[in-house]
Amino acid sequence: MSEHVGQDSGSLRVTIREAAARLGVTEAAIRKRIQRGSLDKEMGEDGRVYVYLDLSQDTSHPESQIHRDPLVEELIEELRDRVAYLERSLERRSVEAERYQQIVAGLTQTNNQLSARVLELEAPTEPTGPAEGVSEPAQAPAEGATRVGHPTHRPDGPHSSDKPWWRRMFGS
Repeated sequence: MSEHVGQDSGSLRVTIREAAARLGVTEAAIRKRIQRGSLDKEMGEDGRVYVYLDLSQDTSHPESQIHRDPLVEELIEELRDRVAYLERSLERRSVEAERYQQIVAGLTQTNNQLSARVLELEAPTEPTGPAEGVSEPAQAPAEGATRVGHPTHRPDGPHSSDKPWWRRMFGS
């Protein structure tokens, strides 16, 4: 199906399908290269589109192998090494990112649990008594006797029960 055109010029006339197979890419990639002008094309008498490949690009047949420069081979090998290094680095980073996500999820869960616990501690623990506006009749206790449940002296001041203990302790 392919025709060798000017073997000395190093080009090969093939169909789009064969060009894709020889270059190891898809037919869509060949069509895109034609659009960009990186591959020459020609309409055949049979109505098919033929492209001209540089024989040095074709790795599928030994006749198309042109001796490559050792410097080019060395550069290609260096690029392959760099790609392999970057792939390994990307894999490591993916594992690290997953581990960080797990840590953040654990911290979020712990934070939610601690927030719920703080709300429990802030809940009023004193029994509800008479409203502040209602006053009890003032009776003087007998000498030496105190009323049960009503201390006569509050060490933290008159409004010590208005704030939770941790706010009084840390002053917020």
